[in-house]
Amino acid sequence: MKTVLRTLLYLALIVWLGAEIFFPVVAAITFMTLRADTHTAGTIVGQLLRILHGMGMVSGLVALALLALAPAWSIYKPRAVLAPIILVVLMLASTVYSQFVIIPSMERDRIAARGAINTLDASNPNTVHFNQLHNRSEHVEEAILLLGLATVVLVARAESSRA
Repeated sequence: MKTVLRTLLYLALIVWLGAEIFFPVVAAITFMTLRADTHTAGTIVGQLLRILHGMGMVSGLVALALLALAPAWSIYKPRAVLAPIILVVLMLASTVYSQFVIIPSMERDRIAARGAINTLDASNPNTVHFNQLHNRSEHVEEAILLLGLATVVLVARAESSRA
């Protein structure tokens, strides 16, 4: 049973981090393929980002639950899971922030631009705000990836300390 629970924990982390690693590749290919229609490319990438966040929230909640319960099931020592729990909570908070704060704000800017943000002048306040949010979104996703990598390292360390 312990092996199954550890496997589920690793799977949750793998799914989330794999999606975080693969997402920029898909986004880049989408924009290169639809170079002439950045609005459509942005719409596709936005939908993919929503899917990524959904996967992240589910994976994060599964990982958080398993990490929280692991000491009770004698899978890991309580001290060994504290740091990974904190990192997963930070990853979840960042994902929720991106999904429910950044993306809706970017969508409002897009709507204010009458659907296509790239048709406005670069100095337009909607374009400026959209670009700031886009940069923030990139940094949040990078932070989630780095926190996830640190979580994997700490879980692997907890695995070696349990022996």
